[in-house]
Amino acid sequence: MWTWDASLYAGSAEHYARGRLAYPAELADALAAELGLDGTGRLLDIGCGPGSLTLPLARLFTEAVGVDADPDMITEAERQAAGAGIGNIRWLHLRAEELPAGLGTFRLITLAQSFHWMDRPTVAKAVRGMLAEGGACAHVHATTHQGIEPTVPLPHPRPPHEEIAGLVREFLGPVRRAGQGHLPQGTAGGEAEVYRAAGFTGPRRIEVPGQVAIRTPDEVVAAVFSLSSSTPHLFGDRRAEFEDRLRRLLAAASPSGRFSEQFAAVVVDLWL
Repeated sequence: MWTWDASLYAGSAEHYARGRLAYPAELADALAAELGLDGTGRLLDIGCGPGSLTLPLARLFTEAVGVDADPDMITEAERQAAGAGIGNIRWLHLRAEELPAGLGTFRLITLAQSFHWMDRPTVAKAVRGMLAEGGACAHVHATTHQGIEPTVPLPHPRPPHEEIAGLVREFLGPVRRAGQGHLPQGTAGGEAEVYRAAGFTGPRRIEVPGQVAIRTPDEVVAAVFSLSSSTPHLFGDRRAEFEDRLRRLLAAASPSGRFSEQFAAVVVDLWL
């Protein structure tokens, strides 16, 4: 059974910020409309990574707090916030299981592509106790490292995802890696039961349509290195060899150096 280890995303922070597709601006607008967010109250983003969701939501609150278990993610989040001129966010290197950690209560608590890495019953119970009156917990379902089968014509080739996955397996083996261990069955599902067991009701669901994005080879490479299953340290002294093979694969797939991807809709379950 896989348990947390600190190397899960080691070395991936800068790649995550570059390789993952940004959340659509419409997501913040949809949350604001659904929850009446008006620039007051506080936001807590758990497993914030490099601030992918914290940054676009921060304008809707007086203060935002982003916490992540990987120190490099927090450093990258601070860099991203400074570059964007966003000054109302506090970043904390903290495991979710350490909450509430004296942080107080929040109008909105978000978990985006992160809950499956946590001791979910422990975290859900803590989150329930950290909501201000009338507050909500938003569980964000999204896939931002790669797209889906397109339903519209694309102007450029899609990245060759099957071939990329095969190359990763060639270097790292057939079983999905995760930190120092493996995840042969993938990560856990069934989060609805976990939330309900912690006392939440719902969910209320909102959905933001997916985007069609143009991707460069550098962004596709960064997306691969952003994954826990292919984060840079896993390749050891073969990292340069892997990246060279990956870039040659991408060059063959799109000599123009441009890829197109249709990304899935972003779905948010609001738990009250």
